[in-house]
Amino acid sequence: MHILVTNDDGPPSNQSSPYIHSFVKTLQSAGHTVSVILPHQQRSWIGKAHFAAQVVKPTYFRPGTLHQDDGTTHAKPFQSGSSNDSDEWVLVNSTPATAAQLGLFHFFQDRGPVDLVVSGPNYGRNTTSLFSLSSGTIGGAMEAAICRKHAIALSYAFFSRNHDPEIIAGASRMAVKLVEHLASNWDEGVDLYSINVPLVEGVEGRKIMYTYALQNYWQSGSSFTEVDVDDEEEDPVEKEAEIRKQEEGNLAGGPSENRTRHKHRNFKWTPNFGDVHQSVEASEPGNDGWAVKEGLVSVTPLKANFMHIQGLQGELKLSPRVHLEDPELYVHIDYVDTYTHPIIIKALSSTLSAVNYALVKSIEDLPSPQSSILQVTAYESIPFEQLLEYPNTFLACSYAIRKALIRKHYLGHTIPYSKTMSR
Repeated sequence: MHILVTNDDGPPSNQSSPYIHSFVKTLQSAGHTVSVILPHQQRSWIGKAHFAAQVVKPTYFRPGTLHQDDGTTHAKPFQSGSSNDSDEWVLVNSTPATAAQLGLFHFFQDRGPVDLVVSGPNYGRNTTSLFSLSSGTIGGAMEAAICRKHAIALSYAFFSRNHDPEIIAGASRMAVKLVEHLASNWDEGVDLYSINVPLVEGVEGRKIMYTYALQNYWQSGSSFTEVDVDDEEEDPVEKEAEIRKQEEGNLAGGPSENRTRHKHRNFKWTPNFGDVHQSVEASEPGNDGWAVKEGLVSVTPLKANFMHIQGLQGELKLSPRVHLEDPELYVHIDYVDTYTHPIIIKALSSTLSAVNYALVKSIEDLPSPQSSILQVTAYESIPFEQLLEYPNTFLACSYAIRKALIRKHYLGHTIPYSKTMSR
């Protein structure tokens, strides 16, 4: 077969892309014609993205010794007719999906049509929806699938950062056998397969299971944490290495502080992979995460689409009960205190959950002076004239009013209004 290989980890590197070279050599040893086009650097977690309006520029990689970082990158390819029979891979300054497109339609034309596209092997598992939906490895295979090519996303699920060459070689032999079987026995309803091979001793003797992708969700809140400005710029390879450590159990992350007023901050992606591991532990047998946890090879048949929910069809009619353009209540919150402000917002959300209300930036934004409004602000900012003029529609924080009344300056202003209203 003529097999096109791409990935999301970039060219061979013991730190960030330790499996691609072994897999390609194993494919070649099995007699396949292998064409390789990869992103020129780490592009994990990028899904099926393309960089719009970017000019894609290739460079050319010549692999060195297996498991040694001695490959070389060149600005120009081998000259046509060159007697040099060494491998030469194409690197592009783009994404796995772009690499798949260019490999299918713009490079390797002299080798004949591509029979199969393999994206991977990924450095780490691509199981469950949390990993799969963002996977550049699956994104590369998905791109090939929507170009009507049989495609496989291949991932090696490691359990230790000790990358034993023999274990990697065993995983590559298993992967090649499985790729050959699927290519020869392709189910007509499948657009692509996602394969996860556990990096364990004796993997060639492990069972191969058809699985489904476990549906799971982030449970711990935000996947971002604040960072200092000095930490804003970081080498992509080092960043990916840190994420790999998190996958092993050094998990970080937590919900970001809920603020409604902007404060200039920088953020770093620090997902809590404990959410993934907990969902797998709690799941029933049969899914992709369960299979890898048990040391089995997982094969997940996929369609190249976002599947819709059955039973929701036909016309959708909007309910006439609630009109977002006509709120029952307007709310004006004017608290500069960064501690108090989010607490007020949270209290409103829970207290007024059944009320159709809208936040306004100032009372001047009300459609009418008679509109119902709740104002929470510092006592210095309370518009007592309007508050007393529209007592049935204007509500203010009673604590703030009490504070106003104990201030001499405001006492002089509020007593006349109180006397007037009492008459």
